[in-house]
Amino acid sequence: MKVEELIKEIGADFYTGVPDSQLKALCNYLMNTYGIDKNHHVIAANEGNCTALAAGYHLATGKVPVVYMQNSGEGNIINPVASLLNDAVYAIPVLFIIGWRGEPGVHDEPQHVYQGKVTCKLLEDMDIAYSVIDKETDIDDICASMKEYRELFAQGKSAAFVVKKGALSYDEKVIYKNDYEMSREEIIRHIVKYTDDDIIVSTTGKASRELFEIREANGQDHSRDFLTVGSMGHSSSIAMGIAINKPQARVWCIDGDGAVLMHMGSMALMGSNKLTNMIHIVINNGAHETVGGMNTVADDIDLTGVAKACGYPNAVCVDSYEDLNKALEEAKNKKELSFIEVKCAIGARDDLGRPTTTARENKEALMSYIAKL
Repeated sequence: MKVEELIKEIGADFYTGVPDSQLKALCNYLMNTYGIDKNHHVIAANEGNCTALAAGYHLATGKVPVVYMQNSGEGNIINPVASLLNDAVYAIPVLFIIGWRGEPGVHDEPQHVYQGKVTCKLLEDMDIAYSVIDKETDIDDICASMKEYRELFAQGKSAAFVVKKGALSYDEKVIYKNDYEMSREEIIRHIVKYTDDDIIVSTTGKASRELFEIREANGQDHSRDFLTVGSMGHSSSIAMGIAINKPQARVWCIDGDGAVLMHMGSMALMGSNKLTNMIHIVINNGAHETVGGMNTVADDIDLTGVAKACGYPNAVCVDSYEDLNKALEEAKNKKELSFIEVKCAIGARDDLGRPTTTARENKEALMSYIAKL
């Protein structure tokens, strides 16, 4: 189905969401049509943020907003859906468009398998009516669903479209880029040179895939690394949990700007605890690159300033390999919590692979390594 047909039948004029590769056609259409426009299209920090923003839109206009997300974001919407939108509370209607990763019977990455299994059940538990859009869905099906949904919206209830892989198409291309030159993979290669035998926790997406391939190219094993394949936004908290309980070890967190924005409160927690054995590196390309390259707001704010305000004793921003090496060396030699923001270009190798070990094997290898420290 052409995404333009879906958009026309929905008839909404406000969209907010967190980008998803399964919804790339929708995301590209919104970027081509509106760009980032607070009146029509907002890419938010996390899915709960989107839901509350959508509620405010409805309160101000009386119209029904659209919130889009990957199904992994369902966990982030449970609280605002149950305690804000639900018709037993404020009865605020929202239309959700949800990319279905980990659909049962369709091969996907391990972090999506269980989430895919419970995607529709979670909607049922939240009292959200839904219909599935697949490659066979046509505009008549959408019209029938929307007729039902409009009756629900009038009662203050929400509804959802669950979108299968390849169900939506969009012919126009969108090129996502910025003005920075350093590549994320090369940045991580520089980081690895300074970490020696230290522990690395890397964020979800391409950063963990690149770390895995760098270890392979170096002939190193993966026992020192925790590749956070899911739980976007929580890598720094995982690293903090390790650092607290292994004070004799140094822990590096390789984070991304979209992930940091998603759960930025963790920075306040780390800054207030001032761990002496943790280095937090945020590779900032101002984009949700792993799911297509759509914008984050990280290029418009001062992440390093946020770190300083949260209490990180050391916080710097770099945009060259020379300055990166200097920052890595200084952080390694200081026994204080350090923050390094690295400005990065958008882009990755077309042949970038995925880890060849399972998530459980990764966990067990790291735990065995940590036990020996």
